[in-house]
Amino acid sequence: MTLEGTIRFRDAATRTVTVDGVDIVYREFGTADGLPLVVLNHLAANLDDGDPRVLDGLAGDRRVVLLGYRGVGRSGGQVRGSIEEMAGDVISALAALGLHRIDLFGMSMGGMVAQEVVAQAPELVERLILSSSGPAGGPHLAKMTGVMVGGIVRGAITFTNPRTYLFFTRTAGGKKAARAYLARLTERAGDRDAAVSPTVLRTQISAVHRWGLRPLVTTSPFAGPVLLLHGQNDRVVPIANASALRRIFPDADLAVFDDSGHGVVSQNALDVVVRARDFLRR
Repeated sequence: MTLEGTIRFRDAATRTVTVDGVDIVYREFGTADGLPLVVLNHLAANLDDGDPRVLDGLAGDRRVVLLGYRGVGRSGGQVRGSIEEMAGDVISALAALGLHRIDLFGMSMGGMVAQEVVAQAPELVERLILSSSGPAGGPHLAKMTGVMVGGIVRGAITFTNPRTYLFFTRTAGGKKAARAYLARLTERAGDRDAAVSPTVLRTQISAVHRWGLRPLVTTSPFAGPVLLLHGQNDRVVPIANASALRRIFPDADLAVFDDSGHGVVSQNALDVVVRARDFLRR
């Protein structure tokens, strides 16, 4: 597909690509210039959970594709129960879209899927960005279930979106960033994705749990440039995972943000966009 002019994230049409007989949703926006940047979202996220400020910033000078997951939102099929299967779907979807060389940005669980994509098909990716993510067997990843459940319960008790507790710090700056982020998620008025079901949440948490129980990965066949982004106060994927990823990708650039949690990308949207665009231009 060729983009005409500049398309903003909130105006991008929700489209589908067929993988093994199953339709997977995606949105394409930005300009036709530059190597395409494919973005993989976090656990329990549909296409509407993409942060418009971040995505429009990244799409200022390139084509961006936000790709959904099988069985999530308006995508067909059953949600995948492993990171490896999710990565296989990504590789197949990119082939169906005619994308044979890309830059790849994975957030949280999306970063785990991205690592598996470059493990299965390293020749596909030029540059890799991982935010708030960890390697297979990474520190405390197998404990994510308890953290997630605790945040969800706290949100239910206080009638508050659980991402407020899971993604952001409880400082004044973190609370302000959480309110701004949740407001941005409502900017898209029409053609919205379907809600994420409890089954998706349970299945994806289990997939991350199994990822965390794997033997610690210490090498990767991917030799391209890597940018790592992490919040110093991330409770969901603790900061020790950034160091573990740095051992796998020893030449990676690492940016750690103070007073930032799991939602480091949205809490530091402007800084992240500047860093990411600079990295992708190299």
